[in-house]
Amino acid sequence: MNQYVTGAVIKRLREEKNMTQQQLADKLSVSAKTISKWETAKGYPDITLLESIANALSVSVTELISGNTIVNSNVSANMLRSHFYVCPVCGNIVHSMGETVIQCHGLQLQQEEAEETDGEAVSTGQCRGEI
Repeated sequence: MNQYVTGAVIKRLREEKNMTQQQLADKLSVSAKTISKWETAKGYPDITLLESIANALSVSVTELISGNTIVNSNVSANMLRSHFYVCPVCGNIVHSMGETVIQCHGLQLQQEEAEETDGEAVSTGQCRGEI
C-alpha cells in the first residue's frame, strides 16, 4: 500500500464529503491527529481500519488503496444479458448472465420471457406483486 496515495485519497474523499478530520476520526474511533498523519503521508492506516475508512468515505477498499474511482459503465448492458429459467418440477429459479444451457431434474429448462409491464403501475410506482 502506498501511504502517500492512500493519504491523498482519504483527504480528497473527506473534503468531497465536507467532513472535517475530527468528524472522520469520530466515525473511526481514532484521533484527528491520526487522520492528519495519514493525509500528510506520515503514517499508514491500520489494515483493520481499511473497510471502516472506505465505508465512512463511501468507496470500496480497492478505490481507497488505489486512488482510482471504479465505475461500472456497463450495468445496463449486463442487465440486458440476464436470463431466467424456472424448473417446473421443484420451482428453482436460475439466473444467468448470457446464453447457457440449464438443466434441473433431468429437464432442459427454457428461458423465461419477460412480460410486458403495466404502464400505469410502473408510472405510479405501484405493483400488484405478480410474478
